Amino acid sequence: MTEQQLDELQEKLDHKFKDHSLLEAALTHSSYANENKKSGACSNERLEFLGDSVLGMTVASLIYDSWPNMTEGRMTRLRAELVCEKSLAALAVKFGLGEALRLGRGEEKGGGRERPSILADCFEALLAAIYLDGGFEPVRLLIKKHFASGSEVIEHENTDYKTALQELAQEKSKQILSYAVVGEGGPNHLKSFFVEVSLNGVCIGSGSGKSKKEAEQAAAKSALIEFNY
Repeated sequence: MTEQQLDELQEKLDHKFKDHSLLEAALTHSSYANENKKSGACSNERLEFLGDSVLGMTVASLIYDSWPNMTEGRMTRLRAELVCEKSLAALAVKFGLGEALRLGRGEEKGGGRERPSILADCFEALLAAIYLDGGFEPVRLLIKKHFASGSEVIEHENTDYKTALQELAQEKSKQILSYAVVGEGGPNHLKSFFVEVSLNGVCIGSGSGKSKKEAEQAAAKSALIEFNY
């Protein structure tokens, strides 16, 4: 990678490295380091290890601050969605890390520059390099600016309302959820089911659907709304 390309990358990251060796290491795959041991090349594996924790802590902190009423279970699921390999690889592509990577000959021929696992690891290594070079603040700013927002994830996620309600109920001991079909209607080809969900024998929500499962999800959703979830 040329100096001009490195400068362009740092501009995209909104971070000018004081220690360029950190940036170089973050962009060095183990396959390249193994082929260039005599030159003292260092792979990004140790940085990737650190970057995983830096990323997790930063995203967790942003979620905690942004959604003060979100349950622990839902925060965990949201964090996992934001920091999954697919998300990190997409960000690596956005910053052009595939072109910037130093790869060994075999990995180069095998399409390593497009491999999601390599791109995701490189992005985590890059976050660690930024953290070591400038502290948490530039990492936090980068994540806040470029990651998909939690709101977008929540809006598009395929929510399992029954699971969410179960997790909410489990926050206190000896909570028993139960679902019961309380009615059916319509012709066989357009049948509707009506379900109530109860907590410790007390109805907390109801819903309808074209199947029992759909009606149970609707009932769970209505209960979650009542709980301001």
